[in-house]
Amino acid sequence: MSSSFPSNLLFHSRGFTQSSLHTHQKITIWSGAASYLCENAVGPDADWYFHLHPWDYQQGASYGLGWTELAEAYPDIEISKIFLAYEEGGFGSASHESYLVLQSQANQGEGSWAAVMGDYMGVSFKSAALGGGDYRAMLQQAKAYDPDLFVWAGYDADALPMLQQAKEIGFAPKFFVGAPPGWPAHFGDSPLAEGVTLYGMWAPTINKVSPTAEHFWNAYIEKYNEEPATYFAPLGYTNIYFLAEGIKAAGTLDKAELIKALEEVEYASPIGEVLKMSPSNVIKHQGFTGQKILQWQGGEQQVIWPLNLKTAEPIYPFPSWEGR
Repeated sequence: MSSSFPSNLLFHSRGFTQSSLHTHQKITIWSGAASYLCENAVGPDADWYFHLHPWDYQQGASYGLGWTELAEAYPDIEISKIFLAYEEGGFGSASHESYLVLQSQANQGEGSWAAVMGDYMGVSFKSAALGGGDYRAMLQQAKAYDPDLFVWAGYDADALPMLQQAKEIGFAPKFFVGAPPGWPAHFGDSPLAEGVTLYGMWAPTINKVSPTAEHFWNAYIEKYNEEPATYFAPLGYTNIYFLAEGIKAAGTLDKAELIKALEEVEYASPIGEVLKMSPSNVIKHQGFTGQKILQWQGGEQQVIWPLNLKTAEPIYPFPSWEGR
């Protein structure tokens, strides 16, 4: 950080350093960190902390809302049985634990999954990223379970081999959903990708329905001579723009005044949604509260939910393996 940068401001994208944040208590605009453990570490009294990325529990709730609204909008879509294939490490196990909580809530008629989670089954696998790569036993269990929604939580190295092995055993669930932190480069170019569903905050096709997203996309390519690869590009841009709007409204870098101004900013972001701060479970200033449901169609990620940002009709059911 240069010496000319305002001393009471801090930007960060993904990592988390609890002690330094609390020591200095600078106005902090954070575009990464999804774990609720990070939120707990920040605590409820950090009025200087502004968090843009949705927390993990907010993401899980948004998926339930998304599937519920898709089932309501498309009468052919039926969701009741949900199968989670999760890598046996910390990432996948945490996902499984979250689904168990969601199932418990749904069984009591509570939470955003109540209308679509009638039954749940979770089975672990060893990720190819960690020396595994044979998913057949797990896939056979999933095939026997016959889920309406098959979700796998692993890593990018699992994406194509899992699809190939699913094809080998003839497993084609109604929705084949991947939920890794990232996807292999050019995944959409594979014939196996057609109809695969995924979660994310942004897709290039949002340009079709959001003028702000289109402006960001064109300006990014003009400046860097390449397309943005992940949603952290528009989210990072939003991070900077949000602060700039706050400074402009406050007319000062005074900490107290700037905090007040940032609390009132409403920014139509390239993510496709308006950024406006509100409380979450712990912190005072939470920005985005959910992700989107996307689907690979013709090599592109299309938005199928939220419905007001839809860029294509959902492919349902997942297409058969014949011919690909």
